[in-house]
Amino acid sequence: MFETTRRDGIVQARREGARWLSTAWDGGYRDADAVYNVTVPTGFERTDLDAYRAERLADAGFSVGPTLLTGVHMDHARRADSGPVTVLATAGLSNPAALPMADEAEAGTESGDAADWRPGTVNLVVGADRALSEGALATLLATAVEAKAATLLDVAGVPGTTSDAVLVGSVPDADRVAFTGSATAVGAAARACVRDAVVASLDARYDEGPPGVDEAEYGVITDRQTDVRAP
Repeated sequence: MFETTRRDGIVQARREGARWLSTAWDGGYRDADAVYNVTVPTGFERTDLDAYRAERLADAGFSVGPTLLTGVHMDHARRADSGPVTVLATAGLSNPAALPMADEAEAGTESGDAADWRPGTVNLVVGADRALSEGALATLLATAVEAKAATLLDVAGVPGTTSDAVLVGSVPDADRVAFTGSATAVGAAARACVRDAVVASLDARYDEGPPGVDEAEYGVITDRQTDVRAP
């Protein structure tokens, strides 16, 4: 199983020989024994993210590896395990990204065009103790994001924030599975773990429940209109 360690505003998820797929600033497929979720300070404005990561991990006594950043304190990180899957989540909703359906959107507005990055963020680290192809790893990422969106829609009325990120990992020398969608053992475990870890992280952070869209200081509403026709 994946081991987690928390210190100095960082949570490390470790599994020797793991292969990862990341949606972070330096994302893609990477081999790494450990990955990280790192809390950044209020007012964080640094753009040299590689250097910042190296400084923070070195100060905490960790080696460099794929990293997610968030304004959520790691005291609110929560871990869920089911079968071969481990999920680590931090969840903040100060910058929701709402997607109203067509009959709710106002024609002619484009408030989703631009927004400042704010450190709310729902970050997920998903580890499967199985050997997965690159395609199966990508499917696992999609499965986790779908579960995150479904969870947030239920508890907060939005599918995500403007800065959500995900790391998904597998173990090349473990038992191989070909598929990781919602009907598979790995996918079902991931969905349940994402749901429970996200809800637990929100409960840890918000005493009176997560804020609604109208209460958020930052965020976007994607209410633009599109031209839809047969191809």
